Amino acid sequence: MTLIPAQKTRGGKTVYGASVGILMLETQFPRIPGDIGNALSWPFPVQFRVVKGATPDNVVRGNPVARLDDFIAAGRALVEMGCDGIATNCGFLAVLQAELSQALGVPVATSALMQAPMIAATLPPGQHVSILTISQETLRAEHLRAAGVPDGTPVMGTDGGQEFTRAVLGDAPEIDFEACRTDLLRSAAQLVAEHPETGAILLECTNMVPYAADIRRHVGRPVYSIHSFVNWFQSGLMPRRFSGDLDDWR
Repeated sequence: MTLIPAQKTRGGKTVYGASVGILMLETQFPRIPGDIGNALSWPFPVQFRVVKGATPDNVVRGNPVARLDDFIAAGRALVEMGCDGIATNCGFLAVLQAELSQALGVPVATSALMQAPMIAATLPPGQHVSILTISQETLRAEHLRAAGVPDGTPVMGTDGGQEFTRAVLGDAPEIDFEACRTDLLRSAAQLVAEHPETGAILLECTNMVPYAADIRRHVGRPVYSIHSFVNWFQSGLMPRRFSGDLDDWR
C-alpha cells in the first residue's frame, strides 16, 4: 500500500469560503432578491462592508473620488477578513477602479460596466452593446472610459421614470417594485427603439438585477449585469473542482 504524503494547509485568513467581498454604499432602501445587497442573490457566500457616508446620491450625483480613502479602508478590512477579490455595489464607482486595485492588492471589480468590451466582442457584426443606467444625466465619459466602455456606446437612463431612480437615489425607506419594473421595461424598450442595432443590454445599476429576466423577455436581447459579472469574477477566485478519476472519462 502506498501512503499519501501528509500535506500542510496554509492559513492566514479569518474567514474562509467567502472569497468575494462587496463594498456597500450606506443605504436604508429595501433590497429584494437579485439586488447585490441581498445575500440570497448569490449562489456562493459573500462578505459585505458598508462604506460609511457614501450614499447613492453623493456617489451617483456627486464625486466618489472624494471618498476614495473610505473605500480603500473598507476594502482592506474585507481583504484582511479573507476576501480574495473585491466588488462594489454601484456602477459609477468605475472611476475608482485603478486606485482601488492598486491599494488593495487583489482583483477588483468596481462596476458592471467593465463587461462592455467582452460583451461587444461576442456580438455579430453590425450589433453593439447598449447601457441602461440609473442616471443618464450624470453618467459621464470619465465613468465609461474608466470601465473600458467602447466609444459611441448608447446610454439610456431611467431618470424619466416615476419610481426607480427617485426611490434608489433618494434612499427611500419604501419602494414600489412594480413601478420600478415598469420604469425599467419602458426605458429598455425606448433604448432598443432608438438603437435597433443593440445586440445586448448592460445594466449599469446593481439594483436593476431583479428585473433583468423581464427586460430580456420584453426586448428580446441578452441582458448582462453586476450579477453576471460577479458570478464570473468569483469563478476565477474559487474555480470549481471536478472530482473523479480521469481514466473514467476515456
